[in-house]
Amino acid sequence: VQLQASGGGLVQAGGSLGLSCLASGLTLRSSSGAWFRQAPGKERDFVAAIRELNSATRYSDSVKGRFTISRDNAKNTLYLRMNSLKPEDTAVYYCAVRNYWSVQYYEAQHWSYWGKGTQVTVSS
Repeated sequence: VQLQASGGGLVQAGGSLGLSCLASGLTLRSSSGAWFRQAPGKERDFVAAIRELNSATRYSDSVKGRFTISRDNAKNTLYLRMNSLKPEDTAVYYCAVRNYWSVQYYEAQHWSYWGKGTQVTVSS
């Protein structure tokens, strides 16, 4: 299984960015996916998750209403759309996948496969 994340960059506060995570070696439609982020000196924090099949979503309180997680089954790609970005959103963003939903989806240790991170920097 390989996950290839892309789309990070530098944006001003209030701006938008979209992240992509191309999966290979598994079928994303039948897998749960998530985005986590890690700021310097901090732990890897949950951002958003999407459940297999019914695509139910979950968000951290800090991004709810601003970020949207989605997937394109035909492209086997996971997405994170980030709007109204704030300087505190600055971090390395990681995509993650597991074969089925976990009730502890917000804990990084419960995700099986990880992509290399992509840097998101929001300037004030």
